[in-house]
Amino acid sequence: MKQVLQQARSGEIAVVEVPAPQLLPGCVLVRMAASLVSAGTERASYEFASKNLLQKAKARPDLVREVVSKIRRDGVFSAVAAVRNRLDQPNALGYSSSGTVVGVGESVTDLNLGDRVACAGANHAVHAEFACIPRLLAAKIRPNSAVSFEEAAFTTLGAVAMHGIRTADVKIGDVVAVIGLGLLGQLTIQVLKAAGCRVLGMDIALERTELAARLGADGVSISHNGLRDLCLQHSSGYGADAVLITA
Repeated sequence: MKQVLQQARSGEIAVVEVPAPQLLPGCVLVRMAASLVSAGTERASYEFASKNLLQKAKARPDLVREVVSKIRRDGVFSAVAAVRNRLDQPNALGYSSSGTVVGVGESVTDLNLGDRVACAGANHAVHAEFACIPRLLAAKIRPNSAVSFEEAAFTTLGAVAMHGIRTADVKIGDVVAVIGLGLLGQLTIQVLKAAGCRVLGMDIALERTELAARLGADGVSISHNGLRDLCLQHSSGYGADAVLITA
């Protein structure tokens, strides 16, 4: 089958022929119909992979600490071999997709062959012709619904937005600031408005703030000072009840 892979060493992205995944217990095998390209996540992945080793180290000091720990634990040669092996392994891109179930694994009882599903998860809902998806990361699309595969491929992003809102524990009438008005931020604003919140948005890109205003934001700004003033203005001087960062 065909799959989109990225070389960890160079950042090069290509469509390559790979073996089809095996159906595992507790999973379903899905023939993909649509997959979402995340402009933020996948662009960041490409930019990181395109860096040389020194630049990678500066960008990800957490990984440097892991290497140092491995050197202390297993020695230099083992650490170098692990790093080289990691750089030689291609990355599977994608984390939100949709398709049709063509295989049902052991212990999966509520999905059947032919069901349309929305899929989630890095290393699962990848850009490929087929994918093995754990049951908990596949949501059945209601039969005879008007939801297309293209629309269903956005499900993961909607779930991320809703999870952030639930974690913030916002309530009707709360003043909520959303920082970062890309796709995830725009979805967050719409869900917050539907939940009865007063929503203020901030992004350094003017066109994104204008879109947020059209989608229902009660106020928008392109600067942190402007967002602060909006929060005070819409809360009688108390400030925002919650802040969600979707930058």
